[in-house]
Amino acid sequence: MRKFLGLIVFGMIIAIASAAIAAQPLSVAYPPANHKTIADRIFLIGTAPPTGQVSVNGQQIPRSGAGHFAPTFPLQLGDNLFTLRYENQQVQIKVTRESNQPQVPAGLAFAKDSLTPKVDVASLPGEYICFGAIAPANALVAVKLAGVTIPLKARSQVELPDNKSVLLGENSPIAKSSTEQYQGCAITPPNPPLLRGGNESNVPLARGENESNSSLPKKEKIDLGVPVFELTMNDRTISQQGTGKISILSPAELEIAEVTADPGVARTGASTDFSRMTPLPKGTRATIIGREGEWIRLDYGAWIKASEVRIVKDAVPARSIIRSARSRQVPGWTEVLFPLEIPVPVTVQEGERTFTLTLYNTTAQTDIIRLDDDPVISSLVWQQISPLQVQYTFNLKSAQQWGYKLRYEGTTLVLSLKHPPANTSTMPNSPAKPLSGIKILIDPGHGGPQDGGAVSPVGIREKTVALTVSKLVREELANRGATVVMTRVEDVDLDLPPRVEMIQKEEPAIAISIHYNALPDNGDAINTKGVGAFWFHPQAHSLGMFLHNYLVAKLNRPSYGVFWNNLAMTRPAVAPSVLMELGFMINPEEFEWIVNPTEQQKLAEAIAQGITEWFASIK
Repeated sequence: MRKFLGLIVFGMIIAIASAAIAAQPLSVAYPPANHKTIADRIFLIGTAPPTGQVSVNGQQIPRSGAGHFAPTFPLQLGDNLFTLRYENQQVQIKVTRESNQPQVPAGLAFAKDSLTPKVDVASLPGEYICFGAIAPANALVAVKLAGVTIPLKARSQVELPDNKSVLLGENSPIAKSSTEQYQGCAITPPNPPLLRGGNESNVPLARGENESNSSLPKKEKIDLGVPVFELTMNDRTISQQGTGKISILSPAELEIAEVTADPGVARTGASTDFSRMTPLPKGTRATIIGREGEWIRLDYGAWIKASEVRIVKDAVPARSIIRSARSRQVPGWTEVLFPLEIPVPVTVQEGERTFTLTLYNTTAQTDIIRLDDDPVISSLVWQQISPLQVQYTFNLKSAQQWGYKLRYEGTTLVLSLKHPPANTSTMPNSPAKPLSGIKILIDPGHGGPQDGGAVSPVGIREKTVALTVSKLVREELANRGATVVMTRVEDVDLDLPPRVEMIQKEEPAIAISIHYNALPDNGDAINTKGVGAFWFHPQAHSLGMFLHNYLVAKLNRPSYGVFWNNLAMTRPAVAPSVLMELGFMINPEEFEWIVNPTEQQKLAEAIAQGITEWFASIK
């Protein structure tokens, strides 16, 4: 009788499951309706009942055992229509491919918005100012500015791939044979007479004159005006005025910028496309030696947004001497104090058992430095590496660095080096838990209605799985004695700055951001899978590499790779911070592993154990 009832119940379960599968509609989770992209191909992520066939524009597509799919199709410029069919169900998707290349006019004209510079530019005397335009091939192109004609030459170029191409395993330059790119440069006069007063209308761009009348008022800059671009073809010429004004700064009347942001974002060039440098502590001062639109060029080599600084009036050039330096210990940190006359720009470089701090616009008068026995530092060497650069190299007792901070207290630079975490698991009378006394921050990626993250074939979002697994990791770490801090414990909107601020405030031993992966539109969603790790500061490399290798081996998962990446959640310097991509939501097969509760528990245990073994491996 029990066997009979069991067969009935089992039959009911099969019938309910079959009905659920039959009711499962054909659906497309990505791309969204009326999607626009510049990619040359697109993947269609979705699902349908596992029995039967799904076709796209009449072509049958492969699917996983659960019925999910993610085929890739080429895109033509303009609208691309895709019709998906499963039995009597149909879904239509429109994807518009837009060009990311400026349109070259066929007639006598410059390409729209192609004249550069587009914004106002100011530079020191004797520096290059470069101009560019896109125009028809075999044309004559020139720029007229301040009474000088600058020819622009056609250039054959290579096109560098987007940074994200590394995530696709493709980062080779693409040769371009087009000659529609025209470029040319000229040198501003090395000693412009009008920086000491006079008539600005006849300033030659490529040459200067000596000015002997010292009684004339000095000028902060002179304006050369707006360049005029000329295009000649078939004996016809047109002119078009540029949009950026060109100016020359006076070396004797340069302004001083003081960083007001906390910290200021320093970059290698005048846009957010350029790489980040060491952030500048609030209060840092430097001389402005150039401007480009909303960006300011500082004398030590970095660019910063004008909105992150204030101009200090009537200030002398930003220079300082340094004499003594000393260290002190505060709870959890060693602080090294560098008294300066003004707060100068700094950069940091972490090496193998070394930490190097460079002070710019600084000259040493140093005879004595105090450095007592220290938990982090074994010794210090310093040198004046150039007339205005002093470099301090701290030799460290451990290859693993645990975090650093930079700040100004008045005009004294304070460098804080973090002590190793105080693991209490080996102390007398302590519980036998290997992570006792260690604080770990876990950041479940994305969250809330505005930021769902990657989408799976059935519409489950990355934010949901990241939170589920993060809570399991929290439990496993707590079982091992760790103190765990979470950036979120619910499905709430949480921008990146508050997450970063939490790391800065909590100062954990390590910080780990939990994510699941996707790809740019031109990726391969079917064949790309696996665990990836991302780091930014060298102090986080060991942790990222160890966790990646551990999860791949322990769970028998594919490896996606280990990447240096400029991500908000990897940039905090106060602790080794890594971001883990634990699998691809968009992959039809790996998604099934990602949402399996049993596998989620195994993954959480492996992450916690990997962290435990990493701490044990640190020497």
